[in-house]
Amino acid sequence: MIPILTTYLSFSVHEIRCNFLSAKNIDICCVPKTKHLLQDTYKLKGKRAQLVSELKSLGIHAPNVLRAVDAVPRHFFFPKDFLDKAYENIAFPIEGGQTISQPFTVAMQTQLLEIKPEDKVLEIGTGSGYQSAILKVMGANVYSIETVERLHQTAKMLFRKLGLDIATIYGDGSKGLPELAPFDKIILTAAAPQLVTSLTAQLQIGGKLVAPVGDLAVQKMILVTRNGDNEYTESSHGDFNFVPLTGSNGWAI
Repeated sequence: MIPILTTYLSFSVHEIRCNFLSAKNIDICCVPKTKHLLQDTYKLKGKRAQLVSELKSLGIHAPNVLRAVDAVPRHFFFPKDFLDKAYENIAFPIEGGQTISQPFTVAMQTQLLEIKPEDKVLEIGTGSGYQSAILKVMGANVYSIETVERLHQTAKMLFRKLGLDIATIYGDGSKGLPELAPFDKIILTAAAPQLVTSLTAQLQIGGKLVAPVGDLAVQKMILVTRNGDNEYTESSHGDFNFVPLTGSNGWAI
């Protein structure tokens, strides 16, 4: 039997209660009564624990991020013919010419955002849905936009199956969701040619946006904090390589 984790998570996400003292390692993404929906084996849980250890060694230190990575089965969001690769620290191709991001990248972007329970988060690029699930399990209220319709539909169905209350939108994510702004946090999971001011303007005062910005070959991970109506600070956090952001404020490809 796998020992019950003794760390208490006080995340409250709508009906989701992510409390490892009572989850008994049987629920999916901390949602009660979901064990029967998809299979999460002891072997895969062990691989997930090894991944968490690897992320620690690479500088991911936020406890809530590490617990979320341990809580969310990445293999649920992975191409079924390649489940043996799900807990390697690599990006992997999915449908529509997109990728499921490297676990380190997911953890780094999430750590930079400093997610708190009940944060209103806009995710630009749903992709496989893995990043959305990480944010949700951490207690965020997630709004996720995807430009590839098949990915949007697949993620929407998977969230429903897992009992994850994530708002999914099909459309041009490069525009954000001005009708629902402001947001506490905004995350771009695709490479932008430059910082999009119409997105930073959708931040709450004190809010943060994280985005890979640069050319198509390599991007800098940029963190923007909104300090006032027209006051922002930026910091850079290493080089990354993402698929391009498309849409009216993205790459014309």
